[in-house]
Amino acid sequence: MIRAAALALAACVCLGGCNYARQALDYGRGPFDGERAVAASEPVYDGLHESAWDSASADGAAASSGVLFVANKRGNSVSRIDLSSGRTTHEVAACENPHELALSPDGKHVALGCYGGTRVDIFASDTLTKRASIDLGENARPHGLIWHRDGDIFATTEGHRSIIRISEPFGAARLTEFSTGQEGSHMLAVDADTRWAWTTDLGSRTVTRIDLRGREEPLSVTVGEQPEGIALTPDGETLWVSVRGSDQAFALDPVTMEIRETLETGGFPLRLAVRPQGDVAITSNLTAGSLSVIDLAKADVVRTIRVSGREGAQRRFQVTILWSDDGSRIYVAETASNTVAEIDYASGTILRRLKTGEGGDGLAILRGRPRTMQTKMKDTQ
Repeated sequence: MIRAAALALAACVCLGGCNYARQALDYGRGPFDGERAVAASEPVYDGLHESAWDSASADGAAASSGVLFVANKRGNSVSRIDLSSGRTTHEVAACENPHELALSPDGKHVALGCYGGTRVDIFASDTLTKRASIDLGENARPHGLIWHRDGDIFATTEGHRSIIRISEPFGAARLTEFSTGQEGSHMLAVDADTRWAWTTDLGSRTVTRIDLRGREEPLSVTVGEQPEGIALTPDGETLWVSVRGSDQAFALDPVTMEIRETLETGGFPLRLAVRPQGDVAITSNLTAGSLSVIDLAKADVVRTIRVSGREGAQRRFQVTILWSDDGSRIYVAETASNTVAEIDYASGTILRRLKTGEGGDGLAILRGRPRTMQTKMKDTQ
């Protein structure tokens, strides 16, 4: 029954084998629209008392710092949240159904994939003033997004079944397109040397390797049912994929695409993110309302962090996950309740829930200077 419910949810939530053009604008809206996402008695923190962020706590926990950016896919907007105060400093109108975000290497700009259209838009990270808009062509539907350290932007385009490389995004914006030949090329990874890129292809049930130098044909392998999350380890030696329809995570050789390991995770793992230190990865388990922690050296799930729990999964609807730069915090987008849960990784404690715009999903973080906090916020279940 649980498996049947998860698969039914998959049909409502995402693409997996459906009509891609028809469902593009409905991706992620799920079966919960029109219902009250969070009971009125449940407070959401929209900023904290300043005194909470001044002095050391008894357990020495450090307060968050920096800026969190959120793509609000139902609100068609982008939010900028100051993590020291928890307050939204800016929210600006964006394109239709925006999904993924990517921060520029210098931190001065943030790129947005316009999944309901054809563009990648770029905003100043301090004011969210739009600085550039790059059209990727008719029916592009850009989703997965990476702003590489070399300055180029990479985007998956589900409508084109491709990856597009955007060079000189503030200039003439040269576009180079690489076909995956697969349905629903959704999330994306690129190696440090821009030799290879990889996509998860929801509709084709494959993971595809792309040679960015154009010397080899795309290589696609079947990986479970509806692979979605994807991340390359910092050493470039292993490609990790979360497979939501199979409740599994897979470790692949990034060049040969051979499957090395298969692990069971929590229910419906939409996303996978590797900690910056390279020691663990987490999956975002939508129907379980949890995070599965994978020890990468052992290739084993060693811990589960509860976010909303199975009983709260429907009203929270957790999707995108993001590590802080120092690996001490995890940010979990909860699309139905318009919140982002901030979690202390070491303890698994939910420190607070930050208010977003309507349907907060894609996340990006700009590092700031650490401060210490006096008290930890409690989870609001």
